[in-house]
Amino acid sequence: MPKIVCVVGPTASGKTKFGVAIAKLLGGEVVSVDSMQIYRGMTVGTAAPTAEEMEGIPHHMIAVADPKESWSVAKFAEKADGCIQDILARGKVPILVGGTGLYLDALVRGTDFAPGDSSGETRAMLQERVAKEGIEPLFEELKTIDPEAAGKLHLKDEKRIIRAMEIYLETGETITEHDRRTRETPPKYDAIYLGLDFADRNDLRERIDRRVDIMVEQGLLQEVENLLKAGLPKDATALQAIGYKQFLAVEEGSTTVKDAVEEVKLRSRQYAKRQLTWLRRNKDIHWFYWKKTPDFCAALQNATEILTAEGLC
Repeated sequence: MPKIVCVVGPTASGKTKFGVAIAKLLGGEVVSVDSMQIYRGMTVGTAAPTAEEMEGIPHHMIAVADPKESWSVAKFAEKADGCIQDILARGKVPILVGGTGLYLDALVRGTDFAPGDSSGETRAMLQERVAKEGIEPLFEELKTIDPEAAGKLHLKDEKRIIRAMEIYLETGETITEHDRRTRETPPKYDAIYLGLDFADRNDLRERIDRRVDIMVEQGLLQEVENLLKAGLPKDATALQAIGYKQFLAVEEGSTTVKDAVEEVKLRSRQYAKRQLTWLRRNKDIHWFYWKKTPDFCAALQNATEILTAEGLC
């Protein structure tokens, strides 16, 4: 398996700077694994790295999509994996940097995504059936075809019921069989994980709060206004992201900047907690715990020892 390096951690933990340092050390290139940094015109609210922060290191999967688009994890994985393969073909090391755990796992594992999409004929047919008959008949059908999957779903899980039936109708394979086969498939890449976090949770909270204040100073509200002026619908997926959703409310006049800032800070801290919960399931991560201020030099020295042992240095 080709070796790749993954720099992970909660939001505001210093992944961008550390990823660049690792890329310089290994002569690598960065692939962003962030579900929102893919969108153009959303630099401030996603904390996408600036040209100055990239320090001459090529970065991929940043500003590659129109904000009007809604990317699935499957589409992201397909595009990002193309970048990884290109980097490897040129004899360089891919450095995956980001905090969207689901996307990262899909890339490392090389997940085989089941067919079907929101604009497909099968999905449309099933949605039409539900509109006419309700979800109950489809759910009963799923119980017969895939009782294990149906047993994990509630009648209110309309989207998941439709998705399970869609996979079966398009492939002849139940979603249970597909998921089991995917789990049993060896990962596509040999990933070395470097994780960043703070020893004291309060230090992470303070860093997140400072980042939000900086985003506001840099013009988060203006960025939202520019997106709307460019024709982005208010219900676009991109505008549901933390920061954008709250400042969309400011633009609409339904909240104040002060209240929006506090809401963004709260949601960002909650998101960081979810990120850490996801990452801590991965026992292969080498964690670096910052004190009050990140010590990138010390972390890079420790990382060099790890990467040397892995044959990358």
